[in-house]
Amino acid sequence: MAINILGISAFYHDSAACLVQDGKIISAAQEERFTRKKHDHNFPINAINSCLENGNITINDIELVAFYDKPFLKFERLLETYVTYAPKGLPSFIKAMPLWLKKKLWIKELIKDELEFEGTILFPEHHESHAASAFFPSPYQESAFLTMDGVGEWATTSFGIGKDNKIDIHAEINFPHSLGLLYSAFTYYTGFKVNSGEYKVMGLAPYGEPKYKDLILKELVDLKDDGSFRLNMKYFNYCAGLTMTNNKFHKLFGGPPRKPESKVTQKEMDLARSIQDVTEEVVIKIGQHVKETTGQKNLCLAGGVALNCVANGKLLQENIFENIWIQPAAGDAGGALGAALIGWYQYLEKERFADGKNDVQSGSYLGPEFKNSDITNYFDENNIPYTEISNEEIPEKIADLINEENVIGWFEGKMEFGPRALGGRSIIGDARSPKMQETMNLKIKFRESFRPFAPSILEERVLDYFELDGISPYMLLVAPVKKERQKPMTEEQEKLFGIDKLNVLRSDVPAITHVDYSARIQTVHKETHPLYYNMLKKLDEKYGYPVVINTSFNVRGEPIVCTPQDAYRCFMRTKMDYLIIGNYLFDKKEQKPLENDTEWQKEFELD
Repeated sequence: MAINILGISAFYHDSAACLVQDGKIISAAQEERFTRKKHDHNFPINAINSCLENGNITINDIELVAFYDKPFLKFERLLETYVTYAPKGLPSFIKAMPLWLKKKLWIKELIKDELEFEGTILFPEHHESHAASAFFPSPYQESAFLTMDGVGEWATTSFGIGKDNKIDIHAEINFPHSLGLLYSAFTYYTGFKVNSGEYKVMGLAPYGEPKYKDLILKELVDLKDDGSFRLNMKYFNYCAGLTMTNNKFHKLFGGPPRKPESKVTQKEMDLARSIQDVTEEVVIKIGQHVKETTGQKNLCLAGGVALNCVANGKLLQENIFENIWIQPAAGDAGGALGAALIGWYQYLEKERFADGKNDVQSGSYLGPEFKNSDITNYFDENNIPYTEISNEEIPEKIADLINEENVIGWFEGKMEFGPRALGGRSIIGDARSPKMQETMNLKIKFRESFRPFAPSILEERVLDYFELDGISPYMLLVAPVKKERQKPMTEEQEKLFGIDKLNVLRSDVPAITHVDYSARIQTVHKETHPLYYNMLKKLDEKYGYPVVINTSFNVRGEPIVCTPQDAYRCFMRTKMDYLIIGNYLFDKKEQKPLENDTEWQKEFELD
């Protein structure tokens, strides 16, 4: 009889659930995809039900539940921090206490009541869950691991060794000294939303110069050669206040934070570049220390900082480790996966075998999928026109449409687990088109024009386009576009600053080439997503290029789509040209406008 373990993360951001069955990752999903509330932090009952349904089991079949951190230890850190900063932290304390006293302290009772579960409940530490999510699904039987985030209970950075079925944390940096919170402070100061806008700062960085890097390292961060660091807390407000930075910080950098949605100036670009450069330096120094201390040839990464794919790419280029594997759901959502695997390997003491080459994450296609009957029921009931095409026809048909510069919503197979769209719930287009980045940003995604897009490319063709000697299946590595594909800048173009750099053609795949000639790469593998692979293969065979622009299937402010209904609504609310769901192709020209959707159209100022 199979042993089923349910992993849960909740109550900070990106709540999620995971089902592990006899050591195999069966299903995993974030709660936001079901509630349509971005970064939903609530108890992930919808994600749990989806995992149980995907596993074809009920809660009565669950052997044990693992929650991704220790609530009482986290509460202890909260109380100690408020006492240390009293009475300054009183408003923050008053705001935090109701949720803690009603829910966060009583997780065991909540799980029992919400799920009607009477079995064993485990509470590994937060960074243990991150480390487990990094090491246990990895291809390595033995490896160093490094976890970096905002904060768990106390730890903000930790490293150690994973071997066979055990993880062993060797050292930690504790709150309030946090690389994740430092980056979030600059996210806040540059006018973006903390815990969701950090990737905007990363995307903005190449437009700026590192003018503030020395100031950051002089005033804000005491960085040692081994990568350990301490923050100068007189500049930060996150310990006790309701903001990330304070007036001393603002005075140091010449003014108050940028107001959200106001114009992004050269100052924000320079700040973004500066904190990105500092982050890369810290990550590389820690990486070198981990290598020297552990002697391991492999490294596994998790924690929110591991989603900084530019820093990951720089770490890879340093050749400190022979191999690096990054958990695709590196943030708190992945804690649910790590907690479940701790239950299997460390609590139940089950053996683990890794082949040194393949991970066991199944391409991170771990969410719900929909049968053709589920799809047609909704569209037939609503008299929505579509054309049915076979799996054999899909690759060539979509390749032809992409070649004609159409923008296509691609909804195929299982939904991805983690923040990246990997060809399960993606919007795709022609990477060769010089206008595609602007079209997608402004008419499809309704987001800032500076934001770069990622390429999906056939695994075996990656070296023909990018300086990446290896694979990047989870879009977590940035690498330069091949020199021979780059277009040299004119003397006039070389003088451009800031956002003026945006519209310069930089390569023969300009839609996915960022202003610094880099790209965030997804290598596509036949074993994990054959239909997406075959579409790229057909594109290569017919038109001579194996790469598309790939962005997540959503618009600004919304989670990635989960259901066919979500996909159709998003398709109709944007200027996508076609939508493929399962074996059904939707042509925008044949569709009628959505009824009762004027408020949404007004919000995004659609034509």
